[in-house]
Amino acid sequence: MSTLELGIIGNGTVAALIDPNASVQWMCLPRLDGEPVFNALLGGGGHFSIVLADQVSAKQTYIRNTAILETILTDADGSSIKITDFAPRFVDKGRVFRPTSMVRRVTPLSGMPRITVYLRGETGHGERPIIRRRGVSHIRFPNEEVDFRVTTDAPVSYIMDEREFVLDQELSFILGPDESLSDNPDSMAADWFQRTLQEWQSWSRRLATPPEWQEAVIRAAISLKLCVYEETGGIVAALTTSIPEHEGSERNWDYRFCWLRDAYFSVTALNRLSAVGTLERYLGYLRNTVAHTKGGHIQPVYGVALEDDLTEEIADRLPGYRGMGPVRIGNQAAEHIQHDVYGHVILGAAQAFFDDRLLTKAGELEFEHFEQVGERAFQVYNTPDAGIWEFRGIAHVHTSSAIMCWAACDRLAKIAEALGRDDRAKHWHSCADEIRETILEKAWNPTRNAFTAAFGGEDLDASVLLMAEIGFIDPMDPRYVATVERIDEELRVGSHVYRYRMEDDFGKPKTAFTACTFWHIDALARVGRKDEARAMFETVLATRTKLGLLSEDVDTETNELWGNFPQTYSMVGIINAASRLSKHWDETV
Repeated sequence: MSTLELGIIGNGTVAALIDPNASVQWMCLPRLDGEPVFNALLGGGGHFSIVLADQVSAKQTYIRNTAILETILTDADGSSIKITDFAPRFVDKGRVFRPTSMVRRVTPLSGMPRITVYLRGETGHGERPIIRRRGVSHIRFPNEEVDFRVTTDAPVSYIMDEREFVLDQELSFILGPDESLSDNPDSMAADWFQRTLQEWQSWSRRLATPPEWQEAVIRAAISLKLCVYEETGGIVAALTTSIPEHEGSERNWDYRFCWLRDAYFSVTALNRLSAVGTLERYLGYLRNTVAHTKGGHIQPVYGVALEDDLTEEIADRLPGYRGMGPVRIGNQAAEHIQHDVYGHVILGAAQAFFDDRLLTKAGELEFEHFEQVGERAFQVYNTPDAGIWEFRGIAHVHTSSAIMCWAACDRLAKIAEALGRDDRAKHWHSCADEIRETILEKAWNPTRNAFTAAFGGEDLDASVLLMAEIGFIDPMDPRYVATVERIDEELRVGSHVYRYRMEDDFGKPKTAFTACTFWHIDALARVGRKDEARAMFETVLATRTKLGLLSEDVDTETNELWGNFPQTYSMVGIINAASRLSKHWDETV
């Protein structure tokens, strides 16, 4: 049975998900949202496995502070092997080298281990296998979607025949473009390993982590970085598609795209750790987004190369995760009206106007472009939309959308002040004040004693907790404190928080949404319940996989993870909660 106990490797171009027995269960080529040539995670026949005969145990760990994964397999006789997986990433000749490649190194550790290599690719989203072509020291996978090859110093005949053989020396496998390598695979794999190791360790040591929960924070930061498509700066919400939100739910979505909302949270979290390089790349992505839309409607989600057509289709040849289809390719959310996107665009860009660490700060030109986004936010803040949860058949004036429209205007006012544009600052303050007054009047329900999901509504929604985080309201305002208490009573189960409990297009949610849990932890800390927040945080950390990763959702009874993986929202929550709750360094040493 498939589970989300998966390790992740990647390099900002591609990523692979690897199960505890070192089988590559998911990998898309030639980029994060490409064709899943290894698709066993969703029931397909594509996988890259190294099977140890008579295996009795497996142990999997990351090399400390890296995205390099090591798996040790042991058989009944005590023979063992180590499989080292990574995607090469390092600075070479003044630029970051991050090819469409992954490397596997297989090392005998003890005894006389016998292994079988299974190298099977599929195309057409599970429609057919990719025919393998043998070379002298490689196997080609010619395919109309993407050509690739695996170059190796292992016996090619054994791999082609899937024949068992004794592993008596270290072997290397380099998956990459259908091109010849400049050196033998062992030398290249060893060199790339050392340079990738140094690159990740160097990057990790520059992180400004809090003293508590450092391991969790560093792993979360690395995981977020693996979700960045660095060529454009786009950030995918997760590396997978169609992992259900709960068993048999059909809430199966393709998250391999850049939601401007999710990307803002990811950038903000990495900024808290002083990893500002992601912000610089993402700012370029936002500039292109705004230029593309020319001050008009902005979609909530785009492809990693700014594709606006993300037509949703069903890949009916793939059974789905644990047989729970459908498998969706593309996402209808690109067609939705979601007004919060305007706030997330401005919030995502705002730091670039103030941060002197950046190689190129944003200035007057960028401000004028982003003003167009603000004008749009002011136009639509009091009109219905699909909301942050992307309802497909429900439209209201959602409170979370309105507060993000306020954030757009508020931050533009602050940027205008920093640029000495007093006239524009006055304009944007006026817009922000109007939106704020409207929200306080229409979103507050005195009967429910809480801010509600929609203007004039009755239902609760955890997304309103973001009011305090973005500075819309003082967290000690009695109305906010009361809202936190109501969410405690109605949306919280143990240490987990649901988005909402009302019926939507697919019925009532049956799993808690981990990002909402982290928002609630933040809210508890802000209203003075810090000890409770710390205890809640520890409980959530315990639901992580053995490798320290989180998906989108969690079953509140079993703690089983559900939803796409790894979910950037959730990994962001680890960083933010640890940063807020941790002791300071001067209290520690």
